[in-house]
Amino acid sequence: MEALPYAVSVKNLCKSYPNAIALDNVSFDVKKSELFGIIGPDGAGKTSLFRILTTLLLPDSGLATLQGLDCVSDYKKIRKIIGYMPGKFSLYQDLSVEENLKFFATIFGTTIEENYDLIKDIYIQIEPFKTRPAGKLSGGMKQKLALCCAMIHKPEVLILDEPTTGVDAVSRKEFWEMLKRLNQAGITILVSTPYMDEAILCDRVALIQDGKILSTDTPQHIINTFGKILYSVKTNNIHKLMNDLNTWEHTNSAYLFGQQIHLTLVNESFNDKDIQQYLSDKGNTDIKVEQIKAGIEDTFMSLMTKQHHE
Repeated sequence: MEALPYAVSVKNLCKSYPNAIALDNVSFDVKKSELFGIIGPDGAGKTSLFRILTTLLLPDSGLATLQGLDCVSDYKKIRKIIGYMPGKFSLYQDLSVEENLKFFATIFGTTIEENYDLIKDIYIQIEPFKTRPAGKLSGGMKQKLALCCAMIHKPEVLILDEPTTGVDAVSRKEFWEMLKRLNQAGITILVSTPYMDEAILCDRVALIQDGKILSTDTPQHIINTFGKILYSVKTNNIHKLMNDLNTWEHTNSAYLFGQQIHLTLVNESFNDKDIQQYLSDKGNTDIKVEQIKAGIEDTFMSLMTKQHHE
């Protein structure tokens, strides 16, 4: 039998609700043993997509397959080969850590002992709390327990819906390190996140907004498509600065990034001195302008603007 080229394949997938289009002709493929990210803000369509892939929601049209199995007609087979971690903590809050893990192992006809090597690195971090009710765990510990329960039956594809939302920065970093180790063990991982800095940690990503895929490629290749000179601009009055740049005829785009604004110009023969002069003439003080390299978030904003203008 010929090996399947993709672990996940999505073709022209559409899903609508009464008041919104969740997925609009979405297509992408995930290679076997790939760590693939679906990156986009809240409301972009990530959860609807994952609920279709995990056989919990029917698409209006299009095709989605996991390991060659159809997400609609082969739903029973798919449920045996995937591990799913929904965005909301969905384990039994009144069962202990150990009881939750045993319960999920039993459902899939296995035991903790049989697949312990797969979860060992994660489980040893929560094992000291194995008698504690799951509802009493911290956010980071709940996340690790949910991952253990999703992995206990040794799934072929792991699907994680915004697994790091609402946890601290240290727990986020630890979680991604765990994902990298699981991925290196050969497990295909599909993960969604609203955090642009997590996109860089994926092998490839699909950027999604308003139910449409804006771009699919490696993070670096997506960044390389930015194609304009980018400036970081700061003054002592960020609100005045934003207003002045938005009303300047030479501004192509101006987006707030923390305490600075990332700026591109219509005419790239202009430079940092022209920006300084304009802002000074408008009464801005403590002006700092420097040319910077674009990041994945800059590229996302650029693609999103381009989509709205089409």
